[in-house]
Amino acid sequence: MRWLGPFRNLTALSQAAWRAILVSCLWLPVVATASPVPSRVVSLDLCTDWMLARHLPRERVAALSPFHRRYPVAWVGLDWPAHDGSLEQVLAHKPDLVITGQYNALGLRQRLQALGVRVVVLPLPDTLARITAYEHMLLDAVGQPRDRARQPSGSHADGASSGAVPGGVARPRLLLLGANAIGTGRGTLEHDVISRAGWDNAVVRQGHVALDMEALVRHPPDAILWAAPQHAAQANRFGSHPVLHEVVPTSRWMRSDYWRWQCPGPWTWDLVEQLVAWRNTLR
Repeated sequence: MRWLGPFRNLTALSQAAWRAILVSCLWLPVVATASPVPSRVVSLDLCTDWMLARHLPRERVAALSPFHRRYPVAWVGLDWPAHDGSLEQVLAHKPDLVITGQYNALGLRQRLQALGVRVVVLPLPDTLARITAYEHMLLDAVGQPRDRARQPSGSHADGASSGAVPGGVARPRLLLLGANAIGTGRGTLEHDVISRAGWDNAVVRQGHVALDMEALVRHPPDAILWAAPQHAAQANRFGSHPVLHEVVPTSRWMRSDYWRWQCPGPWTWDLVEQLVAWRNTLR
C-alpha cells in the first residue's frame, strides 16, 4: 500500500474529519424523526387532562384520565374520550404519547415505559415562575408552539408583583380557607399567588395546616377566600361556623372557582388578577 505514502501525514486529520461527517450524517435524520408530532395523546391525571383539553384539538387526544369525569369542570365536556386507569385500557387507545404529572400513576407509567411507550412526566410547579416552564414543557411534548402559553398580564420577567403595594402601606391579611379547616401557608404555590396579588398570607406556618378557630377569633384575617368544593357539606362545616362570620364580615369573604386551585396551569394567573381586583375594593 505504498500509494498511501504521500497522505500519511493527513491520516489523523482525515480520521477526525470523517468522524465529524459521520456523526453529522447520523444526527440529521435523528433530529428530523426523534419526536414526531403525536396524534394519539393519553393523559393519566386530572391536571394533564385539563392541559391537553386547553392546548390540543380533541381529535389528537386519544383519552383523558377517569378523573376528568370524577371532578368535572364546565369547560371540559364529559364527552371527551377517557380510559379507566388500567394498563389494558391505556394500551387499547394505542397512544403515541402519554402525559402525566410527577406524583401520579407511578406504577402505570413505569409499566408503560417498560413496554416502550413514550411517557412525558411534567414536574408540578410550586411557584408562579415555574408555571410558564410547565406549560412550555407540555407544548413542546405535544408539538405545539410555545407562543400558545399564557402570557401573565401585569407581571414582569424579574418577578415584579402585578399587585404591587406602595412602600409603607401594610398589605391586608388574607386567609385561603379550604375544606376540612385546612389553611394554606408559606412555601406553596398558593402562597405565591396571594403574595403576587399584593396580600399578606394570614397563615404564617409552612405548607397546608389545620386551622384553630380560637386562634382565628383572637387574630382574624382582614379577608377570607373560601376555596372548597360546594358539594362537600361536612368538609365545609368549619367555614360555615357563625363565629368566624362574626369576626370577618360577609363583605370580606370571597369565593373563586375551586377548580383553579386544584391544578396549577395558565388559569392560575386568573387567580392573581381576581385577588388584585378584590384587594383594590378593600381600600
